[in-house]
Amino acid sequence: MLIGQELCKALFNDEYQYVLAVHVDHSHVHNHIIVNNVNFYTGKTFETEHNQGKIPERAWSKLRTISDELCRKQGLSIIENPHLSKGKSHWEWELDQQNLSWKEQLKRTIDEVIKASEDFEDFLAKCADFGILVDYNPDHKIDLKFMLAEQKERNPRAKMTRAKTLGYFYESQQIRRRIESYKYQMSHRPTARIIRTTAEKFQQSQGLTNWADRENMKAASKAINEMTADNTTLEELESAALTAFSQRMSAKSEQSALRKQWDEIQELLPLVEEVIKYTDIHKRYKSLTGKEQTKFGKQCAYELSEYDRLFAKIREIVPEGKVPSPELLRKQLEKIQEQYNEQSAKYDTSKKEADRLAQQIQKKRQSQKTLDRYLQNEQAAKRKKSQLE
Repeated sequence: MLIGQELCKALFNDEYQYVLAVHVDHSHVHNHIIVNNVNFYTGKTFETEHNQGKIPERAWSKLRTISDELCRKQGLSIIENPHLSKGKSHWEWELDQQNLSWKEQLKRTIDEVIKASEDFEDFLAKCADFGILVDYNPDHKIDLKFMLAEQKERNPRAKMTRAKTLGYFYESQQIRRRIESYKYQMSHRPTARIIRTTAEKFQQSQGLTNWADRENMKAASKAINEMTADNTTLEELESAALTAFSQRMSAKSEQSALRKQWDEIQELLPLVEEVIKYTDIHKRYKSLTGKEQTKFGKQCAYELSEYDRLFAKIREIVPEGKVPSPELLRKQLEKIQEQYNEQSAKYDTSKKEADRLAQQIQKKRQSQKTLDRYLQNEQAAKRKKSQLE
């Protein structure tokens, strides 16, 4: 309650009416604040007076700053450098507590739909069968969006996720290519030839028929051996391949996110190192008033101008909050590099495993086709023999 009161006093400056309520019915004690939008001195709205201009000047940005200061005074934790990470909804937070991620669930489910689809149109149609809501409009720049049906049930106001947000491999063109690639891998393999013994020439030569039967039996026997190799079924291999592929795509997505963070910090670091050179002069200028400030401003006009220029660039990258130190940024770069190397190793391992499993799946699928053709030929030959008798 005390923190809430101090926050309201600092934010509203006794110019707005508000109701502050403390909720203690959950494991986390929290405040709810209802505000009269009109300043009872000026008659202007809160948005007009406090929520205009650049991002750091807007009310919600000041609210975070005030809240952080109050929490520090009370010894409570805060989110350091919030600009370096993306926020999450409460439902996402709950899933994280269960070591889950709805975006990861969505990506894995999309992977399953891709493997079950004949083409992109079939993919769109089958999404519903797998519990995915999909919005596709090829005329729009953002042409493809997804959402788990379960997510919509939990939160009717939840918005669909852009395919690009999930990663490069989930954009519409990449999904088309992945479907074609998977179909090619599953079908592009030479198959054992089953000789069709119902042709006329075999009816006229028993020796030729006997030879064809032996060749067909050899092909069928080889197919059965391949089907039972490694004591694994086709379904087990496909499940393992899907897991390996999902791990590979997840590692690739993590690499992309880490590269983005790396580039942002690499751009920020030299600016922070440079602005530090002029920070003391800027602080000195701000501490002065009147003629002393004017005189100091003229003496250090270049340094103050450079500080303003550099700080403006920094704020383009870090819109709000405390500017991180060069030491912290370098540590973050080291950590990102370590994480990137880990994801690279995961990507390589999962790719090799996915390729190995794809080869095994191809063998078993083609062996099954060979066996099916053998049985079909045997049945056709028996029918032909019955007709001749």
